[in-house]
Amino acid sequence: MQILKIILIGLPALIHLYIFILESVLWGKPSTNRTFNLKPDDVAATKPLAFNQGFYNLFLALAIIIGLALGGGNLQSNMAGNTLIIYGLGSILAAGIVLVLSAPRLWRSACIQMIPAVAGIAAVLFIAA
Repeated sequence: MQILKIILIGLPALIHLYIFILESVLWGKPSTNRTFNLKPDDVAATKPLAFNQGFYNLFLALAIIIGLALGGGNLQSNMAGNTLIIYGLGSILAAGIVLVLSAPRLWRSACIQMIPAVAGIAAVLFIAA
C-alpha cells in the first residue's frame, strides 16, 4: 500500500515537472505549440508569462517531492512533510478549479491537474502507512 500511496502523491509532482519543462524550457517549439494550441505569432508575446508560470509549477512539484523526502504521506508521521505535500496538492487542486472557472473550454487541462491532486490528497488521508 505504501508504494501506491507514493505513486498517487508523486504523480501530480511529475505532471507539474513536465509542465514546467514545457512552459519554461520548450516554449515556442512546434510540439509545445501544438500541445498548448499556440500560434507561432503568439510565442514571443506569451513567452515571459509561460516562463513565469512554469516556475510556479516547478515550485508546487518541489513542495510535494520535498514533503515525500521528509517522510510525509502518513498523517501520523511527519508534520513538515505532510504540510508540504498537502500544500502542494491543495494548491494544484485550487489552480485547477480556477482554470475551469475562468476558462471552461480548458476543462480537460483542469482535470489533468485536479484528478491526480485529489487522488494524492485521498492517499494521504485514507491509505494507511
